[in-house]
Amino acid sequence: MPRRPMRRKLLQAMTAGLVLATATGCTWEDFPRLGMPTPTTEEAPRILSLWQGSWAAALATGVLVWGLILWSAFFHRRSRTKVEVPPQTRYNMPIEALYTVVPLIIVSVLFYFTARDESKLLDTSKKPDLTVNVVGFQWSWCFNYIENVDGSTGDAKTDENLAAIPDRFKEDFPANAGGAYTCGIPGDKNPQTGNPGPTLWLPEGKTVRFVLTSRDVIHSFWVVPFLMKQDVIPGHTNAFQVTPNQEGTFLGKCAELCGVDHSRMLFNVKVVSQERYEEHLKSLVEKGQTGYVPAGIEQTSHEKNRETNQL
Repeated sequence: MPRRPMRRKLLQAMTAGLVLATATGCTWEDFPRLGMPTPTTEEAPRILSLWQGSWAAALATGVLVWGLILWSAFFHRRSRTKVEVPPQTRYNMPIEALYTVVPLIIVSVLFYFTARDESKLLDTSKKPDLTVNVVGFQWSWCFNYIENVDGSTGDAKTDENLAAIPDRFKEDFPANAGGAYTCGIPGDKNPQTGNPGPTLWLPEGKTVRFVLTSRDVIHSFWVVPFLMKQDVIPGHTNAFQVTPNQEGTFLGKCAELCGVDHSRMLFNVKVVSQERYEEHLKSLVEKGQTGYVPAGIEQTSHEKNRETNQL
């Protein structure tokens, strides 16, 4: 191919790449987060750091591989060497050992940092300030506030609607917690933002434990700026805890394909002051939303055995 058309095509490709890189909705301030939203919990920066480190490692590996490919293609092209078939290298033990050992080292390093951060993020040994039982169902969410609220009588530790939750989580339930609940449908909207789905209220600066249960199929509870999500599995209870450190209303969604209306399983999380949070619980009591809605499918025999072994 003549050099001039080749240069023209190269210039066109570079122009298209520049337009693609600059025409996105991201600003320069968003670039260090590499597509992640601004963290809004005390735990989220750990996830962001792992994300950034993984991308840095992937980029370094990619640059090395691309460099080797381009070097080989340019310096060993036929028009330069005038050789139809260059000398072939076989059974080079140092090279074979290199491309076997280096990937193992890369995977081991990534595994170490992932396992380290995962153990921290899933640690529930610290007693939370409050507990919310998140109930997933086709096609929305319910939120059981396991709290001692004036005007609501009962005990979360013995409530039949919470029988699906293992006893090891109930140990941290407050005594005589009558509780309150919010249950949504896909057509619900947040009155302030107009975003679809029910709204979960949380107090700023308090450690919240989410106990995740399902009534039907596997869902996934994901509050986007928390940078943390976990599966909601029928017959198996998952839990994690976070400490929101920024007031505001944030988007949440189901991150597991759970059926025909999966895309409508949206919700909102409203982080407010402790005073406004308590006022919201009182408003739920005034509406008659006291006690708890059924948490979901009880533990299977296999999971019951696992719980017994952990105790």
